[in-house]
Amino acid sequence: MKKRILTGDRPTGQLHLGHYVGSLKNRISLQKEHEQFVMIADAQALTDNYDHPEKVRKNILEVMLDYLAVGIDPAKTTFFIQSQIPQLFELTFYFLNMVTYNRLKHNPTVKTEMQQKGLEDNVTAGFMIYPVSQAADITLFSGELVPVGADQVPILEQTNEIVRRFNTIYKTDVLKEATPMFSNCPRLMGPDGKSKMSKSLGNALTLDATQSQIEEIVKKMYTDPDHLKVSDPGKVEGNVVFAYLDAFDPDLTRVQDLKAHYQRGGLGDMTIKRHLMQVLETFIAPIRDRRNQLKENPQQALDILHEGTKNALRVGMKKMEEIKEAMHIHYPFGVPS
Repeated sequence: MKKRILTGDRPTGQLHLGHYVGSLKNRISLQKEHEQFVMIADAQALTDNYDHPEKVRKNILEVMLDYLAVGIDPAKTTFFIQSQIPQLFELTFYFLNMVTYNRLKHNPTVKTEMQQKGLEDNVTAGFMIYPVSQAADITLFSGELVPVGADQVPILEQTNEIVRRFNTIYKTDVLKEATPMFSNCPRLMGPDGKSKMSKSLGNALTLDATQSQIEEIVKKMYTDPDHLKVSDPGKVEGNVVFAYLDAFDPDLTRVQDLKAHYQRGGLGDMTIKRHLMQVLETFIAPIRDRRNQLKENPQQALDILHEGTKNALRVGMKKMEEIKEAMHIHYPFGVPS
């Protein structure tokens, strides 16, 4: 039996190189060996974009185009829209009874995101409970393997806490614990070397970036501030250019040679930046071309998403019946009087 993968993204903008190394690359390989469900988490995106629903709706198509352009195959992967699966909201409500407010408040991922988004004094209840919503996403689709970054591990830990509590209370094994899967490059730094690549920070290279956009971003990349002359030895650690070469240059021997040359001196920052520009253009160009072709007929991508959502709905309904039976709230002949 193939193990099931559950993963997804919030449709708040186009995906970028950080998403590629952190999750998309994994999904392309995982779909060959596992049953993969990829969720466009539009409902979760509304937790901090509730006042701009048009932004979320618009980006559902943009994210779907990114998925198809990088090579996630609809013949091997089920794509679906979170808000179109009502069982997810029902299960979230049941799970909320098993989680204390104090536990949610001290979830490290939630605390960090509240600080990053400046929500400490104005956090909504919807944002506060999103770890419970994610637990519902994972368990309704029986996600056994969940690709995550290190910063999302507390969410998965809370999911498994809920699973154990649910199974203990209702004396069942209907819910399964999930195992995290980590990328080889789970975090791609932004050009300044201080924060991760992010749409909200405006430091992201999207998967359809033009050659001029690539050049503009790479020119700004942080290298070694003490590497003042070409002849000076330079540091590789913390050097964003080399971090990107590690992630995107397929010629590993060449990267090691460049690092050695830079460390002993005689290799200028602009030289390695020009090399990175070529590497990134070579990587992005075919994705950009496929995406532009797909964009000419957006209905094709939407039809794939529609069919996947119908399949996900069937899976979710079946699992919800099993969960309600375990809870003894399943009424196949109507609510008893």
